[in-house]
Amino acid sequence: MRKPVRRRSPDTPAAAEPPARPHGEARGKPRPGRESAGASAPAQPPGTFWLFGRHAVEAALANPKRTCLRLNGTPEALEGLRNPRPELKPEPVTRMDLDLRLPPGAIHQGLALLVRPLRSWSVEDVAALEGPAVVVMLDQVSDPHNVGAIWRSAAAFGVKAVIVQDRNSPDETGVLARSACGALERVPAVRASNLSRALDTLKEGGFWCAGLEARGETLLSEAKLGERIVVVLGAEGSGLRRLVREHCDVLVRLPMSGDMESLNVSNAAAITFYDLFCRR
Repeated sequence: MRKPVRRRSPDTPAAAEPPARPHGEARGKPRPGRESAGASAPAQPPGTFWLFGRHAVEAALANPKRTCLRLNGTPEALEGLRNPRPELKPEPVTRMDLDLRLPPGAIHQGLALLVRPLRSWSVEDVAALEGPAVVVMLDQVSDPHNVGAIWRSAAAFGVKAVIVQDRNSPDETGVLARSACGALERVPAVRASNLSRALDTLKEGGFWCAGLEARGETLLSEAKLGERIVVVLGAEGSGLRRLVREHCDVLVRLPMSGDMESLNVSNAAAITFYDLFCRR
């Protein structure tokens, strides 16, 4: 037997229809403050990036070769900031604003600076340096934290330039600059398409090329190196590539106990730079 259909009386109001959702509106309740923070985020022109952290921001502001476009910070962080550029007016923002526009987990200390990359030197610029000089070449060292730490040690011990390969090396970014702790503004970057040819060019300029390897035939402290030196460091695990290794004049190693075979590349770089600094 068919179940009777219950009909609504004309006097009974119909159930309210849910309001239509505008096209593209996200489902779910938005997080508090996200709309205002997103709306206030400044536009980022192509070819720019955000530096963050007090040391990186203050060093960039003090570098006349760095093009700085916008300075954002919390009121507390801006209060103690050294800003030698009166034309660059600080823009107060919240910590949530900074969290939204910077990489996840960025330790920004309440400060961010929108900048353009610095001009890179050429290998020929390095070869033309006068007098004693130490430069470092990184053979496919790709971790930006390691590269930044090496840059920081380079600045501390008077290294004149950091040479990296165009490919398989990190670009200039906020993460790299934060790890370098302001050293990007003090030690020029050199990007080379072919590291083996770059070593040949540096040799023509009077540089002695020393590759650092765990199984190098000579201890660094015993190596007879000249006053113009290229220290070549390879990636952790793989080390120096064959062609780069063959273009080095000598392979050196750090003295270590038998318990450890090698060090983190940034630690090895710091020890090497310190040794060469003490010799000078």
